[in-house]
Amino acid sequence: MDLVHDFRSDTMTAPTAAMRQAMATARVGDDVWGEDPTVRELEECGSEAVGKEQAVFMPSGTMANQAAIHVHCRPGDEVVCEERSHVYWYEGGAIARFSGAQTRPLPAADGFLTPMQVAAAVRADDPHFPRTRLLVVENTHNMAGGRVGSPQRIQQLASVARQHGLLVHCDGARLANAAVALGVTLADLAAPCDTVSLCLSKGLGAPVGSLLAGSAAFCKEARRARKAFGGGMRQSGVLAAAGLIALQEGPSLLADDHRRARVLAQGLASMTSFAVDPALVETNIVMVDIRGADAQPLVDFLKSKRVLCAKSGPSRIRFVTHRDVGDDGVVACLSACAEFAAL
Repeated sequence: MDLVHDFRSDTMTAPTAAMRQAMATARVGDDVWGEDPTVRELEECGSEAVGKEQAVFMPSGTMANQAAIHVHCRPGDEVVCEERSHVYWYEGGAIARFSGAQTRPLPAADGFLTPMQVAAAVRADDPHFPRTRLLVVENTHNMAGGRVGSPQRIQQLASVARQHGLLVHCDGARLANAAVALGVTLADLAAPCDTVSLCLSKGLGAPVGSLLAGSAAFCKEARRARKAFGGGMRQSGVLAAAGLIALQEGPSLLADDHRRARVLAQGLASMTSFAVDPALVETNIVMVDIRGADAQPLVDFLKSKRVLCAKSGPSRIRFVTHRDVGDDGVVACLSACAEFAAL
């Protein structure tokens, strides 16, 4: 069978042979009882990497984000975020469903609010209004095309938030991509934030799992939220073993993902049928608009050529590069797109 080049998401990464071997031989225990040594090792390595006191291993990035929101907010509180944020757009309405909080979504072209926007969004202390309780930043920002926020920029937002009594959570699903793109550490990016999530199963390559990190007191409550959400896992060291390898070895591969994304963007920008600005491709996500047309015919055509991608709007397609899409995949994608444009 011909090779399929899957650009739909970096969640499509398959565990490596080393990960599978580590999973097969992992030391395990009941993690709900706090007795899985491999999970404990992953949590210690993860908290050190992001510069926080402790971390909790979560089944998914969505649960990590929602557990953070659940701990930080009370029913009736308000969460401020960019209007295309994953916590608002792609997590099943969980902020309202599980935490009874409401969301204040605000627009930002590159996915990052300005300090003035944050300050203006804070409600007055009045019983008519919800309490503005939490600012969520997403780094990199998925729907903005994988754009990154520098430590300085996140610090500015966090400073304004704290001036108004807000806590700050970073949805760091692709925080490692941001760190590599900026040439800084995960801890540099997480430092301004009270809490941070980090996905192990996207570009870092693990099959399952995310970390949620913060203070020891926060993590104690996050474990309670994880249990209540149904995320307590038993012999989860079989998953944590792969997560350890992802955390230790995955970041070194991300620069190639970013390079391939830029090559893809530059190639598509040279075709008149597509609108994409390569200068805005900072990490591994390429957003492409089909000029004056529905995106679905291109999605279907590429699939017939064994190139997979996903719609991200009526006329927009998202391509995501990752460790399982090599240079040959980029060549195949550009060739198929050129053939479609010539129809």
